[in-house]
Amino acid sequence: MSVLFPKVPKPREWDYRPIYFDKEKEARKDKKLARLRRGAFREEHEKNMTELRKKKQSKLVLWLVLLGLLIFGVYILL
Repeated sequence: MSVLFPKVPKPREWDYRPIYFDKEKEARKDKKLARLRRGAFREEHEKNMTELRKKKQSKLVLWLVLLGLLIFGVYILL
């Protein structure tokens, strides 16, 4: 211990944060827990894959229509 500056521990600070009920946060928490039930990941994956297939199919239809219009336009010009 030093004679001039004695080392005294600092007192603990009061760190109180009141907990308030947040209805939206509780709803999000419940929704998250509901997604973790058995088989939920498989269902989510299947849903995502069907959406992906629909997007792919719609893009394919769009490109086929554009290709058809291009061929039709070239045929009319020549």
